[in-house]
Amino acid sequence: MADLPFDVTDPRLAAAAWTRLAEPGDAAAGTLRAHLGAAGALDWLCHVDSRGWSGRALPAGSVDAGVSPPWEEAVARWLPRLENLDIRRELAVLHSLGGRLVVPGDDEWPTALDDLAERAPAALWVRGAGRLDRLGRSAAVVGMRASTGYGDHVAAQLAIDLAERGVVVVSGGAYGIDAAAHRGALSVGGPTCAVLAGGVDRLYPAGNTALLEAVMAEGVVLAEPAPGSVPGRHRFLLRNRLIAALGQVCVVVEAAWRSGALNTARHAEQLLRPVGAVPGPVTSMASVGCHRLLRDTDAVCVTGAADVLELLSPSGQDLGEEPPVERALLDGLDPLGARVLDALPLRTGATVSNLARAAGLSEQEVRSGVGRLELAGRAERSGAGWRRARDPRGGA
Repeated sequence: MADLPFDVTDPRLAAAAWTRLAEPGDAAAGTLRAHLGAAGALDWLCHVDSRGWSGRALPAGSVDAGVSPPWEEAVARWLPRLENLDIRRELAVLHSLGGRLVVPGDDEWPTALDDLAERAPAALWVRGAGRLDRLGRSAAVVGMRASTGYGDHVAAQLAIDLAERGVVVVSGGAYGIDAAAHRGALSVGGPTCAVLAGGVDRLYPAGNTALLEAVMAEGVVLAEPAPGSVPGRHRFLLRNRLIAALGQVCVVVEAAWRSGALNTARHAEQLLRPVGAVPGPVTSMASVGCHRLLRDTDAVCVTGAADVLELLSPSGQDLGEEPPVERALLDGLDPLGARVLDALPLRTGATVSNLARAAGLSEQEVRSGVGRLELAGRAERSGAGWRRARDPRGGA
């Protein structure tokens, strides 16, 4: 039985404590919290005896033994971190950085994370001027760290165009595509959200410290693990589910065959979020993951922000007007009109007989054809003959 130095019945302290006790995405911890609440779950854990059983039984029927995880294994994972736990230390670090703890039920809590069910975080450690409940329309833009110039350009331009349309760009703050996406959004004053794999007191990677500070000035940097947590390799894969959940759409710009960005895309698919992939050169190893998504999944081909906006607004609203399509010279004409227009000179007029010879038609067919072309604004008289109108494509 553990006796902790803080009030374990305080829901906020308990929620924060679970981010230190359990690894991100621990379904057993999430199931326990779902049935007992963060404080009740922590109190239950504190009463576990040396044999691994709690002196406080779970409420009858609260956890279905047929689907629940093996509690002995879960408790064995949590108990070593329970010893000497005082989450007030981590909270003091957070507050010294001007950050805040956001827990389920807070006004700022992003309800999109509730889609993660038992794998939802117990709390979020947040820094930045933005607010998580004001993400509005959002798109996760992810990709590989060892990106190419092509990938960086596409990611940045995509983020610029989305930010200008009021879409918040969510990414992981890493080198490569993540950084290009954050920079693109910031370049036009758009808020952006960076999800870290370690504590928010350790801006990682260190080479992106200035970028992440800029993100905090306009948006937010957040993490699920408590301050002081190291961004271990496994935590990058686990944090990807948060990126996928926070984005209403997930776009992969560049990804190798085995890439963390593909892991984010899989999380998005499981959450029923639309997934887009940017195609690249068929010879580029940096794009084989994107091509794999396009070939093997329901991912949509993304070539610009318009494609992402369409995924965000599937009914077509708020997409703006389609750019006008330029008509070709002979568009909209029947075969006779097309042959006559094709025979008409650009400058000086040609007589009906000359046009007939050029088009291989009878003079009667030429007269009929130029008459209809004149009505359509595609032919005009010039002296004793006919020529093309200034805009021979007309408006018909």
